[in-house]
Amino acid sequence: MIFAFLSLCCCFLLIFGVRTAISAGSKFIRNHKAEAQKEADSKPKKKSYDNVTLQELVLNTDKPSSTDKPVTITVSSMGDCTLGTDANFAYSTSLNAFYDINGPDYFFQNVRSVLESDDLSIVNMEGTLTESNQRENKKFAFKGPPEYFNILVKGSVEAANLANNHSKDYGDESYTDTIAALEDAGIPTFGFERVKILDIKGVKVGLAGIYELADHLEKKQQVKDNIGALKEAGAQLIIVNFHWGTEREYTPNDTQKTLAHLAIDEGADLVIGHHPHVLQGIERYKDKYIAYSLGNFCFGGNSNPGDKDTIIFQQTFTIKDGAAAKDDKINIIPCCLSSSAGYNDYRPTVLEGEQKQKILDKLETYSQW
Repeated sequence: MIFAFLSLCCCFLLIFGVRTAISAGSKFIRNHKAEAQKEADSKPKKKSYDNVTLQELVLNTDKPSSTDKPVTITVSSMGDCTLGTDANFAYSTSLNAFYDINGPDYFFQNVRSVLESDDLSIVNMEGTLTESNQRENKKFAFKGPPEYFNILVKGSVEAANLANNHSKDYGDESYTDTIAALEDAGIPTFGFERVKILDIKGVKVGLAGIYELADHLEKKQQVKDNIGALKEAGAQLIIVNFHWGTEREYTPNDTQKTLAHLAIDEGADLVIGHHPHVLQGIERYKDKYIAYSLGNFCFGGNSNPGDKDTIIFQQTFTIKDGAAAKDDKINIIPCCLSSSAGYNDYRPTVLEGEQKQKILDKLETYSQW
């Protein structure tokens, strides 16, 4: 009986010891998992940008001789380009009539030398290139035949923003038709949820376009998402176009300023604006530039705009150690959207002398708010 009692005690002690060991092991595992989770939580998480569509393309430009050396990229930005007309406009004074008479080489011939000498020329494509007849019920709706892509090709324009209030003037089909017409011609398009990265001389240039007019500050998240997706994909230079503001107002509103500053805070290197159809001021914010409105450019939306002032906003970036270095290499090129003062001949023209200085003086005034 004593032997049996001792055996029972040993079994009890053995069971107790095993349970204690299991409990201690479980506690160790729980503590280890908790520490691991805490460490994981403290690390920055890689965000998913499922609502952003990103495409990378290579432009046909010469690559630098050495990737170890700084690379310069010159970007020219222009305002609203409407390559077509409204069906209710008179044909005789329309852009279409000038195309039929003069062909595609005509429209950018007075600015072509400027655009040929840069690395990237960007316009806001204010309208559609489509054969659709499903006109939206709105005051102005713009379209041109798909072949009008040749205007941009002959003008040495390399990219087009489509995020604006005329991108679907003939329905969703006209939007996709415009994308197809331009991209089949080798002109990358971007805007809304679609962002682009262009490989230019070995540098990844990110392009985003935001349409602000319907949602205003609710576009903050799209600004963050678009820029975040470009950064995650390795963009070394980021340019954001905004379609925003109030028509014929020469001063940007608070929404424009808020979104512009947000874009730069998030990582944009340049902010370009359009829609007011007139020039607005230029701001330097955190050593980056914001051109709030570039006005119209090759603009088929009006046969004789009252204000024909426009500019090509040009900036040369130096990419060093994988990022854009801080510099002030901007070049404001004053233009008139027409070579004629009395009407719109749809031929933007670089200005000289007093006319040039007049626009520069206006811009200086517009930039003081």
